[in-house]
Amino acid sequence: MNANRTFIAFASLAAISMSAHAFDPLRAEQGIAATAGGSIVPVCAFDAAPGTPLTLAEAVGRTLCSNPKTRAAWADVKAQAAGVGVARAAYLPRISANWQGVRESSVIDIENHPALSEDINALTRTAGVSLNWLLYDFGGREAALKNANALLDSVRATQDATLQGSFAQAAKDYYATQTAIGELQAAREVEAMTRQSMQAAQTRADKGVAPITDSLQAQTQHEQAVFSLTKAESDAQTALGTLAADMNLAPDVPLDVPAVTDTVRIDRAFSESVAEMIRDVQASHPSVRAAQAQYEAAVAKVSQARAQGLPSISLVAKYSRNNQPQSMGLGLATYSSMGHDAYIGVQVSIPLFEGFGSNYRIDQAKAQAEQQEDAVEDAKRQVALGVWSSYQTLIGATKNAENSAILLAIATRSWDVAKHRYDSGVGSVLELLNTQAALANAKQRRVQALADWDNARVDLAGKLGVLGQENYK
Repeated sequence: MNANRTFIAFASLAAISMSAHAFDPLRAEQGIAATAGGSIVPVCAFDAAPGTPLTLAEAVGRTLCSNPKTRAAWADVKAQAAGVGVARAAYLPRISANWQGVRESSVIDIENHPALSEDINALTRTAGVSLNWLLYDFGGREAALKNANALLDSVRATQDATLQGSFAQAAKDYYATQTAIGELQAAREVEAMTRQSMQAAQTRADKGVAPITDSLQAQTQHEQAVFSLTKAESDAQTALGTLAADMNLAPDVPLDVPAVTDTVRIDRAFSESVAEMIRDVQASHPSVRAAQAQYEAAVAKVSQARAQGLPSISLVAKYSRNNQPQSMGLGLATYSSMGHDAYIGVQVSIPLFEGFGSNYRIDQAKAQAEQQEDAVEDAKRQVALGVWSSYQTLIGATKNAENSAILLAIATRSWDVAKHRYDSGVGSVLELLNTQAALANAKQRRVQALADWDNARVDLAGKLGVLGQENYK
């Protein structure tokens, strides 16, 4: 193999190394999710415009695929996976090639001794390849690889936690939008109901069978209903904009979200006690797994810091060749030549003194490991509190969902009776308006109770870290 072929071969090897990320030869990037949605949304394929009506599944899917937070978490996983590749690459030899071409022009003119003069004009080429392979470093590379793997586990768990949080937030905002639209519909019904009462009271006042105060009280309640309707319209638009922003869409994108309905099935059954939930979540929640992986990475960093102050053993080798012209002596002709140089050996590097920096690096790594150990305990405490709070919220929301149905049924019956009595001329306007206000309040509470139950259910699943496609309801 001549010098040019040698250079081309090793230049090709270098090019392959630079493009290694394209085919992952060290298998460091295996298992990375194909989308920012991870295993929850393995395929991100959505139309340009949101569906009509917009379902919870689509809202969550668009959020997990397009929200900047989920995409940033996905990018962190890919970056750290590449970091694992870097750590694995430390076990392989380092090979470098060089080539140099020099146009050499050398003139030596010795006065009165032309025989000793020289005039050299040549193109000198030098090509070489060198190898450096770290054979042993007292566990430094192993610790670095453990650190990289632990950090990869951490960012994977962090991605899971981000997906769980984004899922829960999107669901909350979806239910909040359903609530706002349901309240808007209820406000419209109340406005129509109060308008009818106002017209009935005005008719009776005009006929002289009821005092003008009845008409004024009915008008007052109608204006209050109009006020509530205006606020409900504003709240609905705000909720729609928030939901659109979750999906990384412009806030003014038209969305068709159905209102909360009574078709929601309230489930009172809980397969596990809250104590079991807390015990399980402290072992499996993504945020706890992320903190635990960070601690393991910090422990590996201590070993890595120790190894940096210890000797290392490397295999070194080099081969080079050149066509440097040679001369037998001053004033003699130069001749074309081809030379080569090669060596192979073992290199031992022993750090003798570095200003006590190694000691401080070890102390720093130990302190960081202690900090991460405390972070694990804090993460367990936080998830336990989150599960407890969400569980109690769900219990209350379940009871209130049932209570709101009873309240709405009673309020509706009371309103029907009062309206019939008023239309028959035996009831007072105060009775009518009171039952009317109670019915309006019951409608709003029913809408809010159903949304609160859905929200609490998803919130508890998110705190448990088990949100997935089965929660698309």
